[in-house]
Amino acid sequence: MASSSSSAIVTVAVLLALFAGSSSAQLSTNYYYKTCPKVFSTVKSGVQSAISQERRMGASLLRLHFHDCFVLGCDASLLLDDTSTFTGEQTANPNRNSIRGLNVIDNIKSQVEKVCPGVVSCADILAIVARDSVVILGGPGWNVKLGRRDSRTASLSAANNNIPPPTSSLSNLISKYQAQGLSTRDMVALSGAHTIGQARCTSFRGRIYNDSNIDSSFAKMRQMNCPQTNGSGDNNLAPLDLQTPTTFDNKYFQNLIRQKGLLHSDQVLFNGGSTDSIVKGYVNNPNSFSSDFVAAMIKMGDISPLTGSQGEIRKVCGKVN
Repeated sequence: MASSSSSAIVTVAVLLALFAGSSSAQLSTNYYYKTCPKVFSTVKSGVQSAISQERRMGASLLRLHFHDCFVLGCDASLLLDDTSTFTGEQTANPNRNSIRGLNVIDNIKSQVEKVCPGVVSCADILAIVARDSVVILGGPGWNVKLGRRDSRTASLSAANNNIPPPTSSLSNLISKYQAQGLSTRDMVALSGAHTIGQARCTSFRGRIYNDSNIDSSFAKMRQMNCPQTNGSGDNNLAPLDLQTPTTFDNKYFQNLIRQKGLLHSDQVLFNGGSTDSIVKGYVNNPNSFSSDFVAAMIKMGDISPLTGSQGEIRKVCGKVN
């Protein structure tokens, strides 16, 4: 009896040690319960204000969290500005001339610093802002795991290599997400974030002029505002979701079934491949999309966070302390 109970204690101890060894295990939904109880209301107020001024901003803020987490983990490395001696991630191909909302994050951080200085990381602010943006635009909510710390470095090369471009094939998308510990279903669900936001002509020009798996009337409509010549109208915008570009819903997947995905990397999700059934499932059952999206967002938020004594809590998100 004694030996079996002691071995059980050892087993539990080993499991606890393994669990503690996982940095994501140190994240907690109530991390700031005592140290910054007003963090959620402060952040939400800032997000609400930004979206009320421009509804597109919700998509831009959500995208910041994604582009941060896919490079060195969710550590706010994306937010570090270039200096004369430091090159960050903001000039990487996926970010250059396209990331937006950095000023919104700066404003929210300054408000959070007023209520609890030196406590809340920029990485955690990005995670909360992403959730609030989805909720404000009509999408599902979730409890955000917190406790990340901010990096003191960034990687331009990782930003160029890790974030899948809009020209990606299905196999490329799957492999890029798998490299981050995310499944194919996670990838399709997270792609559903394209139910909100806009894309630049330079991101979908190849699709509307060269792809064959595209609704012809949709292609012609998009060509009217996106000339075929490179350098002409590159920054002209089109909604990623043809139907409800400022509402978080499952219309994005409906568009794919009608061959009206804006990006090449959107339409490959429904093009006779392995993910067709997932797309159909999200069209037929919006709740399954919502639940899968929430699960995938939480999973993405767990990618390689800095915890404990790693990194720092930046005073200003754009520079190290």
